[in-house]
Amino acid sequence: MEIREATLNDLETIVDFQLKMALETEYLQLDEAVLRKGVAAAITDSGKGRIFVTQDGERIIGSLMITLEWSDWRNGWVWWIMSLYVVPEYRRQGVFKRMYSYIKSLVEKDEDVKGLRLYVDKRNLRAQKVYDAMGMCGEHYATYEWLK
Repeated sequence: MEIREATLNDLETIVDFQLKMALETEYLQLDEAVLRKGVAAAITDSGKGRIFVTQDGERIIGSLMITLEWSDWRNGWVWWIMSLYVVPEYRRQGVFKRMYSYIKSLVEKDEDVKGLRLYVDKRNLRAQKVYDAMGMCGEHYATYEWLK
C-alpha cells in the first residue's frame, strides 16, 4: 500500500468516498456539486487542507484530509484529521492505522506542528474504538458547532 497526497486526478474518487462517508456516519446527503468544489479547493490550495489517499496497486482504497488550527497555547499548528474514508472491503485491515502512522510521522518531523486531533459523531462507536486503539484520547473536549 502507498500513501500519497491527492491530485486532481483523484477528485471523483474522493468525492464518491465523501458522499458515502457522510451518509454512512452522519446520515447526511451532501450536495455533490458543492462537495466537488470543496474537494478541488483543498487539493489545489494547501492552506485550505491537504488530502491524502491510500492506494492498493492502482486502486484508491482510502482518503483523509488534514486541516489546520493555530494554537496560541502551543505556538504551533494542530492538524485535524477530517473526511476519513476507507472502502468497506478494506476495513479492519490496518488501512487507517497506516494512514494515521504516516500523518503522525509528518507531524513528528515538523517542529511547527504540535499534534493531531479529530472529531467523531457520538453515534459512531466503531470509529471511537479504532481511535482509542490508536492511542488517541477522546476525554478532554466536547465539540459544539453552529453551521449555516
